[in-house]
Amino acid sequence: MSIKSTILGFPRMGSDRQLKKLVEGFWAGKSTEQELVEGSKKLRADHWALQKAHGLSEVPVGDFSYYDHVLDAAFAVGVIPDRYKQLDTAGTQAYFAMARGLQDKSIGVDVPSLEMKKWFDTNYHYMVPEIADDQKFVLHSTKVIDEFNEAKALGYAARPVVLGPVSLLALSKTAKGSSSKPLDHLADLIPVYVQLLSQLAAAGAEWVQLDEPVLALDLDAAVYKPAFEQAYGEFAKIAGLKYLLTSYFDRLGDNLELAAALPVHGIHLDLVRGVADLDKALEVVPQEKVISAGLINGRNIWKANLEKQLAILNKIVGARKSVWVNSSCSLLHSPHSLRPEAGHLDDETLGWLSFAEEKVEEVATLAAVVSNPDSVKAKLEANAAKVASRKQSERITRPQVQQRLAALDRSSYNRKAEFTQRQQLQRASLKLPMFPTTTIGSFPQTAEVRKARAQFRKGTLSKAEYQEFLDSETRKCIEWQDQVGLDVLVHGEFERTDMVEFFGEHLEGFVFTKKGWVQSYGSRCVKPPVIYGDVSRPHAMTVDVARFAQSCSANKPVKGMLTGPVTILQWSFVRDDQPRSQTAGQIALAIRDEVVDLEKAGIKVIQVDEPAIREGLPLRKADYDAYLKWSVDVFRLATTGVNNETQIHTHFCYSDFNEIFTAIKSLDADVITIENSKSDLKLLGALEVHGYSAEIGPGLYDIHSPRVPSIEEMAARFAALQKYIPAENLWANPDCGLKTRGWPEVKQSLTNLVAVAADARTNYAARKASA
Repeated sequence: MSIKSTILGFPRMGSDRQLKKLVEGFWAGKSTEQELVEGSKKLRADHWALQKAHGLSEVPVGDFSYYDHVLDAAFAVGVIPDRYKQLDTAGTQAYFAMARGLQDKSIGVDVPSLEMKKWFDTNYHYMVPEIADDQKFVLHSTKVIDEFNEAKALGYAARPVVLGPVSLLALSKTAKGSSSKPLDHLADLIPVYVQLLSQLAAAGAEWVQLDEPVLALDLDAAVYKPAFEQAYGEFAKIAGLKYLLTSYFDRLGDNLELAAALPVHGIHLDLVRGVADLDKALEVVPQEKVISAGLINGRNIWKANLEKQLAILNKIVGARKSVWVNSSCSLLHSPHSLRPEAGHLDDETLGWLSFAEEKVEEVATLAAVVSNPDSVKAKLEANAAKVASRKQSERITRPQVQQRLAALDRSSYNRKAEFTQRQQLQRASLKLPMFPTTTIGSFPQTAEVRKARAQFRKGTLSKAEYQEFLDSETRKCIEWQDQVGLDVLVHGEFERTDMVEFFGEHLEGFVFTKKGWVQSYGSRCVKPPVIYGDVSRPHAMTVDVARFAQSCSANKPVKGMLTGPVTILQWSFVRDDQPRSQTAGQIALAIRDEVVDLEKAGIKVIQVDEPAIREGLPLRKADYDAYLKWSVDVFRLATTGVNNETQIHTHFCYSDFNEIFTAIKSLDADVITIENSKSDLKLLGALEVHGYSAEIGPGLYDIHSPRVPSIEEMAARFAALQKYIPAENLWANPDCGLKTRGWPEVKQSLTNLVAVAADARTNYAARKASA
């Protein structure tokens, strides 16, 4: 019996977010490119050493990235749009411009970034490659080969990780003005992959992990079957190289037989989310092929039930000659290590959790049970005790919370009147101009804000002093918005580190880690709360802040800013001992209570953000309806307790909304703000197909880039929107919150946005007068 222990990938950021500091230091000009390269090399070596120390047979390489692994894959094969070719493509200048955009007057460069989308149903974002009609593929970067050689020189058994060609193209988009589809270019791309894989073979690689995550989706067999067969048929001709074909995040389902028949040497199964595949896989995957058993959850932080997973492993071992014990997916989506949490979390909670470092040990432990069971007997006993502790804990269940949710009737999910009636009442109450302007919520979290927060947490700044500081920042923010001419203001959210973390800190049923960071995009890390038990709201969370902010403006409404139940759920590590819909319902009731209290405090506009509602959509269409039913229900539960005059806003960003636009309409929000600028106005297609009768603010500029959009650029986008959206329903706003930006660029961008709205009003009035 041959057994190996490995993982599909490891977090990049480091135990103390070293990579974040390296790249941000480089962007700020505080360090050189060589210092970035050397610092990253050390970080990779540290991560390989950790994995080896915990008992892995083989470490993945090539899973590291300065920004995003899909961008790395596109860059490696020369998918660099023409607008970036004026930059240095040999170093990092063009690469980071594709990721972040670049606006540098000293060299006459002003280019936006690539489009950004969610990586399947995770909160990780990837940069969308652009494929032109005349696309020429070349082996532009040897990053994965270089990293394999690094690991080899350090003595590690290493497996290069490469995003497969079919998935790379499937995740790409056609460049603007092109008529071809990305997958039309597969025949031209395959030779470059053959060149890359041949060089890996020459470097001494035995196995290559080819990630094809699109195999977890509903695929058109007539298109994808020949595509996979064409690509992998060519790869099979490379002598001396073995391939592990991997997919994750869901079952292979009807793609299982296709995967099993490809000329590869191993098939990975996600046996956390796709355990339903196992029996059929044991039948259809040929005996000579390795089965990689993804038994340890790479997406959540609960300690694995090793006894349960061992039963699955034993079933595979009993039927196969060669088995790998693996993570279900890359551990990119897990925090680095539990070690910093000792002394921060209570011992009971700490015993329930497992981060990336601990998951590596769980993988190695399961493999050791097969080869040497006595060596891990104590570990299995300790694991069983912790799993039992969580099941038996009295902290998890709150009967009154469950009873309140169970007692609801359908009236709790509906506003008192239809939208058209509400709209007239809201217009009379708010007295907003045509094309009202607003922002999504947050304003820059400056060094001063972060410093004051740190001082408060350390106790060197008193609660009163910290509140005085926050009030001052809020007042300045409101006054500036008023002066620049925005119509609906926000308080800036200076008291919040993260939109989900803030609410979790005020709700029962949550705990918080000290350094449980995970990568969201680029250098942006989030520290998801942990939902361990039933959720409830013991006290108001934002009412005092909203009331103060409203008092700072004499005649303009200030939005109450809340995060919606689906987003709080999606951007947390969620308990796995009850349906996610039930946990979402509990969160919705807590948010509902806050919405009602904000209205009582005189707040006339309340925004309940749901940027993650598309993210949570299952990968398989057969599972869509059930999810969309409960996700719409919990949003409506959270927002329908107010009077008709109160205007409910919501916000969505960085996803393809066409598939869920009907559900978005069903939310029955009065105003939606939605990402639009990075996706070539694809939203307009959804509007044309589905229609939308409520008010809407498609984003006019991308906040994930430091570049300042011109008036002309935003005006052109706004004019295009007016062709599809009735003028009386159209808002002007950025794509998303401004937390990560600097004040100078924010002020100039919003000044330009207000000017665009003012010009649009003038032009609209002129058209009306001449009609």
